[in-house]
Amino acid sequence: MRVPGTIAFHDLGHVEEKFRDAVLEGLAAPAKHIPCKFLYDARGSALFEQICELPEYYPTRTEMRLLRHYGADIAAVIGTGAQIVEFGSGASRKSRILLDALDRPQMYVPIDVSRQHLRTSAEALARDYGGLEVVAICGDYTRHVPLPPPGPGRRVGFFPGSTIGNFKPAEAQAFLVSWRDRLSGGGMLVGVDLKKDAAVLHAAYNDAAGVTADFNLNLLARINRELAGDFDLAAFAHIAYWDAAEGGIGSESESRREQTVHVAGQAVRFVAGERIHTEDSYKYTIDEFRDLARAADFRAERVWSDPQHLFSLHYLSAV
Repeated sequence: MRVPGTIAFHDLGHVEEKFRDAVLEGLAAPAKHIPCKFLYDARGSALFEQICELPEYYPTRTEMRLLRHYGADIAAVIGTGAQIVEFGSGASRKSRILLDALDRPQMYVPIDVSRQHLRTSAEALARDYGGLEVVAICGDYTRHVPLPPPGPGRRVGFFPGSTIGNFKPAEAQAFLVSWRDRLSGGGMLVGVDLKKDAAVLHAAYNDAAGVTADFNLNLLARINRELAGDFDLAAFAHIAYWDAAEGGIGSESESRREQTVHVAGQAVRFVAGERIHTEDSYKYTIDEFRDLARAADFRAERVWSDPQHLFSLHYLSAV
C-alpha cells in the first residue's frame, strides 16, 4: 500500500478585501482595468482548465509535451531532493509531470489565490505522491509569501503556462528580481510563449466555442456575486487583440452601450465602446526572454522549445 505524502495548508487571507479595493480603484481610473489575478476564482479557474483543452489554445499541450519530452534533461539540471515552489498552481497538471521526472523531490509548495481550487488540487497531489511534503499557500505570489525552510536540495521556482507574460516586461523583470535571492542556490523553470503569426495568437484568445469569452466575463459575474454588483453580462463583449508594437495580446470587456453599473454601493458609468482591461499576455523571442532574465541577475542556463517554435521552457540559475 502506497503511503500518501503529508500536506499543510496556509491561508494568508484578506483576498476578498483586496478584491474589493482593486475593483473599485480600477473602475474609477480613466482607463478602467482590473488585475488579471482576480480572473481566477473557483469558476474562473475551472473555465481556464477548459480553455487549456481547446484546439486553438496551443500553449498548454505544447508545454506539457516539452515537460514530458525533456523531463530527464530538466531533472538533471534541477538535481536530487528539490523543493519546488509553483507560482499559480491551478490544477497542478504540469506539476505532476515535473514531479514524475524529478529524482526524489522533497517538497512541493503551490501558491495560488484561488482558495478552494488550491486546496482540492493540493490534497489530491498529496494523496498520489508518497513521501512528498506538500505545503499549499493561499496567497499572492507577487507579494512577500513566507516559505518553508529550504531543504537539502535546490529550491526551484516553477512558473509554467506563460503566466510570466501577464506582466509587462518591466514588471516581469521586477518579479524575477523579487524572487532571485529567495531562490539563491537554485533557480527557476519558466514557461514562455513565443512570438508567432498573429492569426495563431488571435485564434488562441478568441476561441470558436466562446470559452475564453466566458472566462473573461466571469470576472464581471464574480463582482456581481461578491461585491453586490449589477453588471449585465449581455451588455459587455469579450475583446482580445494582438498589439504588435507592444508584443502582446490584450484582453478586455467592452461595454456595448452607454450604461451605469453599481459595485459595492458605488455607481460606475460606461460610454458605449468603453473597455475594462483585464489581462496582458506578452510574447517573447527566446533571445528577448534570456536578455530579460539576465537583467534580473539570473543566468539563462538552458532552453527547450518545440519544432514549430510555439513555446519555450527556460531554466534560469540563481546560483
